[in-house]
Amino acid sequence: MSDQAAARPGPDFTAAERDAVYKAIYRRRDIRVFLPDPVDDALLWRLLDAAHHAGSVGFMQPWNFLVVRDGAVKAALKAAVDRERRATACVFEADPARAEKFLSLKVEGIVEAPVLICVTSDPTREGPHVLGRNSDAATDLYSTACAIQNLWLAARVEGVAVGWVSIFRKGDVQEILGIPPHVNPIALLCIGYTPSFPAQPVLETVGWGRRYPLERLVYAERWGARWREHSAAEGG
Repeated sequence: MSDQAAARPGPDFTAAERDAVYKAIYRRRDIRVFLPDPVDDALLWRLLDAAHHAGSVGFMQPWNFLVVRDGAVKAALKAAVDRERRATACVFEADPARAEKFLSLKVEGIVEAPVLICVTSDPTREGPHVLGRNSDAATDLYSTACAIQNLWLAARVEGVAVGWVSIFRKGDVQEILGIPPHVNPIALLCIGYTPSFPAQPVLETVGWGRRYPLERLVYAERWGARWREHSAAEGG
């Protein structure tokens, strides 16, 4: 056994803990139907803490979390989303059936969910020269997406439903919530309990789209070379 192999630490997780992580990933769902039951503040704080422990480029931690429970504020945000939803339907003008299906979809549960969290990204966090960000100015957005996924998985483990609403104009949300002009609202997360978690993503169930086979998406060494075929050729 090499010295390097001998120095490798053992697994930090039991088999059951490992399986639980994968279970949360595979059973995460984007939820639109919520019960009125309140979400405990201590539980909500755990979810936010999980989000805050996401990885971020240059450790910039660009996120903020604006927790909204006020009915009037949620109604204003819902109205802004509804306006953008109708505008988005125009994209499908050439395909009336697709447009009709889009308008029939329930795209948010802003008013029904007991809690709404607006997740923002501040591109100025940690100043103009963030380690690893010089080559790509959008890394603050990627980092914030990691925080959202952390919250989503933690919520699923806790039996809490999350619905990511992204159909809105940035300026509308900034105005309603008093967000500074340089801070980008990335997501409105509807948080609460749901009657059930569907076995498949809702958009897949209603025929809007389907999950691509992984084999089509993984390449080896160069773009277009199927990883599975390459692995077989190499005897892997």
